[in-house]
Amino acid sequence: MKKKFSQIESAADEPRVLCIIQDTTNSKTVNERITLNLPASTPVKRLFEDVASKVGYVNGTFDLIWENGVNVADTTLLKQSSEKSVVDSGFEPGKKNFLHLTDKDGEQPQILLEESSGEHDRNQDQFIGPLPREGSVGCSNDYVSQNYSYSSVLSKSETGYVGLVNQAMTCYLNSLLQTLFMTPEFRNALYKWEFEESEEDPVTSIPFQLQRLFVLLQTSKKRAIETTDVTRSFGWDSSEAWQQHDVQELCRVMFDALEQKWKQTEQADLINQLYQGKLKDYVRCLECGYESWRIDTYLDIPLVIRPYGSSQAFASVEEALHAFIQPEILDGPNQYFCERCKKKCDARKGLRFLHFPYLLTLQLKRFDFDYTTMHRIKLNDRMTFPEELDMGSFIDIEDEKSPQTESCTDSGAENEGSCHSDQMSNDFSNDDGVDEGICLESNSTAERISKVGSEKNSLLYELFSVMVHSGSAAGGHYYACIKSFNDDQWYSFNDQHVSKITHEDIKKTYGGTSGSRGYYSSAFASSTNAYMLIYRLKDPTRNAKFLEVNDYPDHIKRLVQKEKELEEQEKRQREIERNTCKIKLFCLHPVKQVMMENKLEVHKDKTLKEAVEMAYKIMDLEEAIPLDCCRLVKYDEFHDYLEQSYEEEEDTPMGILLGGVKSTYMFDLLLETRRSEQVFQCYKPGEVMVKVHVVDLKQETVSPPVSVRAYLNQTVTEFKYLISKAVHLLAETMRVVLERCYNDLRLLSVANKTLKAEGFFRSNKVFVESSESQDRYLAFTDSRLWKLLDRHANTIRLYISLPEQSPGSLFRRTVFQKASGDSSNVDELCQRVKGPLGNMKSVEAILEESTEKLKTLSLQQQQDGDNGDSSKSTEASDFENIESPSNEVDSSASAESHELENQIQVSDPENFQSEERSDSDVNNDRSTSSVDSDILSSSHSSDTLCNVDSAAIPLANGLESHSITSSRRSKANEGKKETWDTAEEDSGTDSEYDESGKSRGETQYMYFKAEPYIAEEGSGEGQKWLLIHVDKRITLSAFKQHLEPFVGVPSSQFKVFRVYASNQEFESVRLNETLSSFSDDNKITIRLGRALKKGEYRVKVYQLLVNDPEPCKFLLDSVFAKGMTVRQSKEELLPQLREQCGLDLTIDRFRLRKKTWKNPGTVFLDYHVYEEDINISSNWEVFLEILDGAEKMKSMSQLAVLSRQWRPSEMKLDPFQEVVLESSSVDELKEKLSEISGILVENIEFAKGRGTFPCEISVLEIHQDLDWNPKVSTLNVWPLYICDDGAVIFYRDKSEEMVELTEEQRNELMKKESSRLQKTGHRVTYSPRKEKALKIYLDGAPNKDFAQD
Repeated sequence: MKKKFSQIESAADEPRVLCIIQDTTNSKTVNERITLNLPASTPVKRLFEDVASKVGYVNGTFDLIWENGVNVADTTLLKQSSEKSVVDSGFEPGKKNFLHLTDKDGEQPQILLEESSGEHDRNQDQFIGPLPREGSVGCSNDYVSQNYSYSSVLSKSETGYVGLVNQAMTCYLNSLLQTLFMTPEFRNALYKWEFEESEEDPVTSIPFQLQRLFVLLQTSKKRAIETTDVTRSFGWDSSEAWQQHDVQELCRVMFDALEQKWKQTEQADLINQLYQGKLKDYVRCLECGYESWRIDTYLDIPLVIRPYGSSQAFASVEEALHAFIQPEILDGPNQYFCERCKKKCDARKGLRFLHFPYLLTLQLKRFDFDYTTMHRIKLNDRMTFPEELDMGSFIDIEDEKSPQTESCTDSGAENEGSCHSDQMSNDFSNDDGVDEGICLESNSTAERISKVGSEKNSLLYELFSVMVHSGSAAGGHYYACIKSFNDDQWYSFNDQHVSKITHEDIKKTYGGTSGSRGYYSSAFASSTNAYMLIYRLKDPTRNAKFLEVNDYPDHIKRLVQKEKELEEQEKRQREIERNTCKIKLFCLHPVKQVMMENKLEVHKDKTLKEAVEMAYKIMDLEEAIPLDCCRLVKYDEFHDYLEQSYEEEEDTPMGILLGGVKSTYMFDLLLETRRSEQVFQCYKPGEVMVKVHVVDLKQETVSPPVSVRAYLNQTVTEFKYLISKAVHLLAETMRVVLERCYNDLRLLSVANKTLKAEGFFRSNKVFVESSESQDRYLAFTDSRLWKLLDRHANTIRLYISLPEQSPGSLFRRTVFQKASGDSSNVDELCQRVKGPLGNMKSVEAILEESTEKLKTLSLQQQQDGDNGDSSKSTEASDFENIESPSNEVDSSASAESHELENQIQVSDPENFQSEERSDSDVNNDRSTSSVDSDILSSSHSSDTLCNVDSAAIPLANGLESHSITSSRRSKANEGKKETWDTAEEDSGTDSEYDESGKSRGETQYMYFKAEPYIAEEGSGEGQKWLLIHVDKRITLSAFKQHLEPFVGVPSSQFKVFRVYASNQEFESVRLNETLSSFSDDNKITIRLGRALKKGEYRVKVYQLLVNDPEPCKFLLDSVFAKGMTVRQSKEELLPQLREQCGLDLTIDRFRLRKKTWKNPGTVFLDYHVYEEDINISSNWEVFLEILDGAEKMKSMSQLAVLSRQWRPSEMKLDPFQEVVLESSSVDELKEKLSEISGILVENIEFAKGRGTFPCEISVLEIHQDLDWNPKVSTLNVWPLYICDDGAVIFYRDKSEEMVELTEEQRNELMKKESSRLQKTGHRVTYSPRKEKALKIYLDGAPNKDFAQD
């Protein structure tokens, strides 16, 4: 062995080659990585062997391809039999070398299922920690979870032992489970327990799931098994797998849970019999010899690594054990009151072991708290531990002769760590009968002494489990080194990896460094060291052996057989998975004309014919089309391109057609359908697909596409004749327009130019027109064809939700009555304004007349509004009393397309480039549910919008789309709908009218068509919907004017809200911007209320209540205008505050001030002007603060701070008081504080509050945590930086003494403070991550109390 270690030391100096292997043979392993860190001299042949061992494949059944360059195409196939070293083959030491594990000759690698011969892994027997090839498994962010290949868990380790899969951070659990499994007495006792399924659910039974796990660990052929069933029986969910816990804590909690579950069974006292010991906690008077004591039981002994206040750690476990029982002298102020002497006397206090358990557990307390840095630390000092531990030296026979005159259960301190008190009487006879260990108490002192003397030599324990922690106090990784009692061989159980190790490897877990042990030794020592040690008493008469399979109880034999059957079934399922092709499947539904997507999972040996039948059923086409009208074709979904059809391949296996079983495919499959009278077209590789839309200039329509296959080397003339056959148009007069991308229309005018030269690709879209009109002689951009295609490309479909009940009925009766008859609902209005192009003048006249009258009425309302509030309220009440004539709605309105269309030539199309339009004013909280102060009606439509039917919807020309797939442009826009990028900050809004007073909507008319739409159920009773087709280059202002006849009020009296995902609404306010950010099927909600004019901003007003538990209270929404003074805005707020909030204030009784999150800021003075003195923006928020007296802030040079007195003698904080300073002087601040508090100036100490207003802090922490009395003369310098109003200042009287609290008072106050601060959303103390308590739930799931804990 020494020779082998010397070889390793010499190899350590050799350069290492890091190889990262990706298994691409299986979809389950393609995302996993296997990492090998090899010596540079390792031959390639050995590399293959190591890879085969790690992934569990038979060597020689796979290939390794090395990426030997930056370019992905630079790859080299490695020869398996090569004796060349990896460096000679071109691998670079010190760098990452990426390899792909691939199929060999088209066949997948064979899985190594048989157990290997007795040889152990030469690599693994040298390592016991986190293996370097895969990194360490972490229980914190500092440690990365191991990436293991799924196939690597399929074959058993060469050691014969099975590992456990780490769920995420469950390495501590795995270590404990393996230790219990390797404990013969525990495993055998667990096997003897029989589960009664009639009495308990097997899923929640902890003993049964442990039993199953142990059976699998003993009989499974896998390399590693899951622990999810065990953790599920604990009542844990998936989040527990990501929680870091202590292995000793888990041991205690698990033993408690097992004791509860085993009540009234043969195993009821198993844990105590195996693990429980007893010790005496005593105090002995040094004057009279009187001793007071109590008996404690323990399951493990916590041993201190480094004594408190010392820089020197204990050298060994024996030294720490002696320190554990070393008594201390109680003298001076710590004297003990002796019951016999009736006075305080010097005494000796200590612990004495009475009974050692059969299985002795020692916890090395490596985790400590550093009071200098106030952080948890890990002590990595070296502490040795023997392989055999003699515990006889820790029993003091002389001490047993001492008089024990009285039992006292309340004297003496409680033991630290894991020792817990079981208060017992002097009679121990009840426990003697069940003790498995050595019990020292007896009725006869002479017998006890002789028993101790004889058994001291028999207290010899042998080490069999070392649980190792690697990492820091913040987190790390656990694994276990365990000795098998079968062959006395040590093994490393590192999650799913099990390997042989030696006792020399155990010594590496002592910790520390090889040098001398000094104060800083722990900081530079190895972080991998022993944390828990488990010894077993050496007693040949009692040491058990593991039960063999033949000796299993009958119920375990049945369980073994059941688990074997499940494993065989799982193996068969895995084999099926390995031979299953999984590929995306698409199909355009022949009836619904909707592109459907699914996944086709077909065995590689299934034929194409069978795959078609499977796809036919997956897409649920039985009632839509016969099976013989379907076929599978190779398809590129990204380019919407049919690559190839499979003619005469019905009996070909899918594995051959798809190129084998792969994790991912570079193509998809399309289930193509045809009508019974049609025949399938042959698609050959190299062809391009063209979707041909026929344009009718007379009817101004664009037909659905017809698919045509062409070749890139065809000329434009040949292409025209090809189209001519497909669409039956004359090729001689045909114009062909290629749409290469959005808004890029190109007329194919060069006859002999090839399609490739024209920019054709896999999938293309063209428009064709063939007529004798003069339009074909005009320049393309001036032709009607271009205008029609331009309109077609820029028209979008929108769904408009109108208000349920609107005062529009008044306008319909008055304004629109002359123009469109007595129409009182949307359906009739759509019918009134419908008409072909020949009737466009009348429609335009209707719209113009309606709009003009609406403007007149709007201006009249504004003039009336200036006369006084009374007229305004009267008018509003008139609107509120008008009910919408819902009884006049014709539910059977025609679904015919009703068109309101205004057209004008766009002089400069470049001005209408696509750009993001900003929406603003988030529609949330109370501000959106309430009606604006100047709204016309209190009735609003429901926020819940319907889900639009996914069936094909008519385009702008009234025709439906029958394309194989939806437009790529619309898909891109759908992605845009889900984002919030369009909701940018607005700098303001724009007026609907330009400076001349002319409506901007009148200067340009874009395509606009409206028709009634019947929404699905659940979108609100009586709610009306419109389906709008509109040119997205139209401005929001013009769009609103087009909607006026349908809403029934002028465009200035309603608002447009764009509906995003989850029904989130944003108001669109930029009137001069276009609808270019909208896309097909976007939803819009119309709400009544005055829209913003240019220079106006919607402002949310919050009340500042400095001494309330919730100091920030929302009041209302208001509108402030650019150029308005603060006093003018206050005047506007007065009636709104009175009506909406019930606050009857005068203008001098309140102030407005800046609001930043929840922090109050600058006080706004009455003469301040918005946009000049105060920056204002969309979604602006402002604080309103009610004053107790006259306003003290008169100038910007003043500074207003909020002060709060801390009274340490009473442990309380006084309410806030505002202090207005004329300067930033500290002296002035102290003088002002002295005035309001009566404290002498020289005794005032102050500190700046931290965090968000009101800067809450616990009264238990404020006295020492804040930076009191900073050495500055002004407030605007470091560390205060108080330059604006609203800063929080705490102050105190330095002569005031801190009150002395008892422990009970402190605990009570801590509870109150914790409750108070939690209600206000503040924490008592800062904690970067709340550590979840480790709990095991006996009923299988946490109850509500635990869940809330």
